[in-house]
Amino acid sequence: MALEGMDRGWQGPPFDPLALADLLGIEIAANAAIRDAQTVPIGRGRVRIEFNPNRPRGRMRYSVAHELAHTLFPDVAEQVRHRSHHLEVHGDQWQLEALCNIAAAELLMPLATFASTPPEELSMHYVLDQQRKFDVSTEALVIRLVETSVEPLAAFCASATVSASGRQYQLDYTIGSRAWPSRIPPKLRLPRHTVIAQCTAIGYSAKGTESWSDRLGPARVEAVGIPPYPGGDAPRVVGFLTLPPSNDEDDARARIDLVYGNALEPRGEDNKFVVHVVNDKTPNWGGAGFASALRGHWPQVQEDFHDWAAHQRSNLKLGSVRLCRVDERLTVASVVAQHGYGPSEKPRIRYTALREGLRSVAKAAAVRSASIHMPRIGTGQAGGSWDIISDIVEEAFVDEGIPVTVYDLPGTKVRVAPQITFDLF
Repeated sequence: MALEGMDRGWQGPPFDPLALADLLGIEIAANAAIRDAQTVPIGRGRVRIEFNPNRPRGRMRYSVAHELAHTLFPDVAEQVRHRSHHLEVHGDQWQLEALCNIAAAELLMPLATFASTPPEELSMHYVLDQQRKFDVSTEALVIRLVETSVEPLAAFCASATVSASGRQYQLDYTIGSRAWPSRIPPKLRLPRHTVIAQCTAIGYSAKGTESWSDRLGPARVEAVGIPPYPGGDAPRVVGFLTLPPSNDEDDARARIDLVYGNALEPRGEDNKFVVHVVNDKTPNWGGAGFASALRGHWPQVQEDFHDWAAHQRSNLKLGSVRLCRVDERLTVASVVAQHGYGPSEKPRIRYTALREGLRSVAKAAAVRSASIHMPRIGTGQAGGSWDIISDIVEEAFVDEGIPVTVYDLPGTKVRVAPQITFDLF
């Protein structure tokens, strides 16, 4: 079917199933009254594919591709066929649904366009980049990456159940790659404090190393929140498991944890520092950057900074830091590392000032045994390069054994480095 479509001009990625249906002469119609999609007999052995246009775009495209796959079977026009939830199929119906799922993945993500991804490159940021490229659901993309991998990987989907003792996640399914060594029991209940519980909103990601069963042992977990089942409240979570390399010194070394989320909602139960960059010309944080969002979230931090700057104008010199305690466990560090504000032909970030300021923050964080949380500081209004700034962050915190979590808001397009070379000194 895909080849026939390509012969008629079908191209991608992204591969549009609606365009393929049009090329193949299959009628398509929107129908908001159905859950996902269905094939409806319209006479003379022909069918019409109906789909719910209100479903998430990736899911809608996958559902249409799934129904296109049904048209490959000679009995497709004998009855109305719905795309079914995995808990709703009866008898051997699951075999047909599974085959159509496989065919849908092949239509939207042809094997020829995928290569096995090395585990060191497989992150949720990579997954979501590919998801946008192919314009498919995150769930479908994760499964595809695992199916095409020659590495020991497993995809999983989990959903939350709520009881009197609180929310707990259980596995809906797992799919292992050809090299995955262990079978994971279905409906396995995950540890109550599993890292995937941090995926509290659609697009929020999390990662960590956990042991879900004695048979599996420790495994790396990367996960992201996706839309709930129809009628559900809590996001489902999809992700993948990888086995940690043995005797890998780098694995034991602290590193920057890059996740999708909001730095204004720092994770963990330990003491935390939220770090951000401000300019050296005004104590008023305006515009649309992180400092402005922080001012709205914790107005006392802006008021404290304003009073501190008014007390002595030299406090605003580049490299200075103001620490403001928000509560017993949370401190905000405002680092003066941006020269001026407003549009500029050159980046306003000052890397030497940033390094000086972060070193001061590191000393204070070490005293309080705190972890560090931040957006990609200095890359917004300041125009800095994350490639450069991440090295400074690693030097200041990671090399000192201080954990760092960097948050990208879901859907964020990572800024391309504006500078190629620079001199720190």
